[in-house]
Amino acid sequence: MWYRHSISLNNTMMRNIFLGFIRIHILHHANEGEIFGVAIMDELRRHGYSISAGTLYPILHSLEAEGYLTRRNNVVNGKVRKYYRITEKGVNALEEAKPKIKELVDEVI
Repeated sequence: MWYRHSISLNNTMMRNIFLGFIRIHILHHANEGEIFGVAIMDELRRHGYSISAGTLYPILHSLEAEGYLTRRNNVVNGKVRKYYRITEKGVNALEEAKPKIKELVDEVI
């Protein structure tokens, strides 16, 4: 069962599962439209998950470096905000992951 607070850093298995689902969740929302870090943190909080900026931003950067997201910078209230969009590679990965996740969840739950 997922906890309605931060995932313990000491529980490596839960952390790895959680971070994998976070990557898929990011791709899902980027597939719906442009995203940015604070909005993703708010979205996860809405589901009861707490993720720090120090965890989220490296995930966004790695998804970009791996070619799943592209980024553009925009100045908002004097600060640079990084907006992310899904790439074709990201769409393909998301579409490939969905049935695999569903199959595993259906079997386990």
